[in-house]
Amino acid sequence: MPPSLSIVIPVYNAEASIGRLVERLLAAPPAARTDIVLVNDGSRDGSHAACVALCERFPRQVAYLRLARNFGEHNAVMAGLAQAKGDYVITMDDDFQNPPEEVTRLLAAAVSCGYDAVYAAFREKRHGRLRNWGSRFNDRVATYLLGKPPQLYLSTFRCLSRFLVDEIVRYTGPGPYVDGLILRTTDNIGQVAVEHRDREAGQSGYTLWKLMRLWLTMFVNFSIAPLRFASLLGLGIGGFGLVMAVWSLLEKLFGVDVPAGWTTLYITGIIFSGIQLVMLGLLGEYVGRTLLETNRSPQYVVREIHGGDGRPDKEPGA
Repeated sequence: MPPSLSIVIPVYNAEASIGRLVERLLAAPPAARTDIVLVNDGSRDGSHAACVALCERFPRQVAYLRLARNFGEHNAVMAGLAQAKGDYVITMDDDFQNPPEEVTRLLAAAVSCGYDAVYAAFREKRHGRLRNWGSRFNDRVATYLLGKPPQLYLSTFRCLSRFLVDEIVRYTGPGPYVDGLILRTTDNIGQVAVEHRDREAGQSGYTLWKLMRLWLTMFVNFSIAPLRFASLLGLGIGGFGLVMAVWSLLEKLFGVDVPAGWTTLYITGIIFSGIQLVMLGLLGEYVGRTLLETNRSPQYVVREIHGGDGRPDKEPGA
């Protein structure tokens, strides 16, 4: 039988676009059995009413999850993946920057080549300057910290196999990073060049603070490289101190007159104090996230479900 497809769409202030997007996806479904999972991530406009209306129009094809508050895009995607039933699952944005017509190409590449994941590589990105800068920074960091292939572009427009989805939803931590979960599970990954369009409505929900939180999640939750860097930095500073101690001893032995240098002293003290505070803050991030997991902070909380079979595959936020 041909594979079934679920399309997961995190919704945030998308009242003006989500209805047209779902209609376009269902007008020419990319697979014989296609369903859509909408996840409302604490929208403050009329997205809830728009999503409920879509469930009433397409009761067998559209499922809708309303989260209790804004948990973040990756948490919303995790909620949608837990609800998705298809043999393949595509995640995409709600603003038409990911063209609905390109869904077929992602699915075809995953099926024909047997990939666990297929990413959309945009020929020309239409994000704002801040978002593009953040994406480039994120790409370089993921290459070094997560072992991402340098030529692979990470995007929210991706196709995942059922095997990979089942492995991803096993993660129950409060700070998921979907791309990190993919990269630590499989290296059977492909990509397809697709178009990237301008937003048709609204503005991006990513602020500088939200981008920084996402980077911290990637740094701390999916790699211990920062801790290793802290250890190497400590060894380097210790070695520098030892060299300076030997240098000072040689100056004394050879009678070199060295004037007291208060400027050097306090600048050195400030620099080393700053490094210590940064390292303590980094350790605090690891300890704090461990505390959140120990306290079982929810990954997401589903307030209500419409359409589909009326219940998720696992307990909300589990």
